[in-house]
Formats: sequence, structure tokens, C-alpha cells
Amino acid sequence: MSNSRKELGRRGEELAVEYLKRKQYKILCCNYSSRLGEIDIIARNSGDLVFVEVKTRSTDAFGSPAAAVTRRKQQQIIKVAQLYLQSKKLEESSVRFDVVSVIIDKYNQKIIEIIRNAFEDCG
Repeated sequence: MSNSRKELGRRGEELAVEYLKRKQYKILCCNYSSRLGEIDIIARNSGDLVFVEVKTRSTDAFGSPAAAVTRRKQQQIIKVAQLYLQSKKLEESSVRFDVVSVIIDKYNQKIIEIIRNAFEDCG
């Protein structure tokens, strides 16, 4: 991944954290990493433990950034979330998976959207 793409992704995650805080999310952890993968943001909101995937693009010419959260990516996030829940002894928590879509265009205009309950743990 190029440095400019990494920088865009990092900036998108920063904007997502700011946005989520304004929406009453309590941020618990950013970039939680395990042997199975990474979760961008872990937060609490409305009594739920929320695992948030952030997708950032410079344009929506190829669709919403959120569309990049494929079923395979969802399954990976779910596995990492299960590992997190086990490690923190939070298996009984009410859990939700949200996706934050961030577009930062060439004029530095930003569009941020959240999809609550973007997918479910069907396992």
C-alpha cells in the first residue's frame, strides 16, 4: 500500500473517531490488532459494544467506501471481535458492527456516513 493511501486511511480513521464522539460513542480502542486481523475502532454506544470498520476513499466514483467491506472482510472482523470479547471476558455483551464511510476529495471536502448494524455475526 502506498504512503498516500496509508495517509488517507489514517486521516479517515481520525475523522471517524471525531465523528463517532459527536454521535455519543465512547471510544475504547483504536486499531485493535490480533493474530487474526485488526479492528479499526472499538466503542460503546447505546448500551452496545460496537466494532467499527472505517473505509476511506478520495472519490465515490467506484461506489461508496462502505461497499468495500465484503462478506469475507465481515467474517474476519467478526472473528477478531470474538477474540476480543473472549480476551476481555465480555462474551455476554450486546454487540453491534458498524461501518463508517469517509470520502476526502481533492478539495479536502469531507463526507462521513455511518451504517449502524452494517452486518451481523451469523455464527
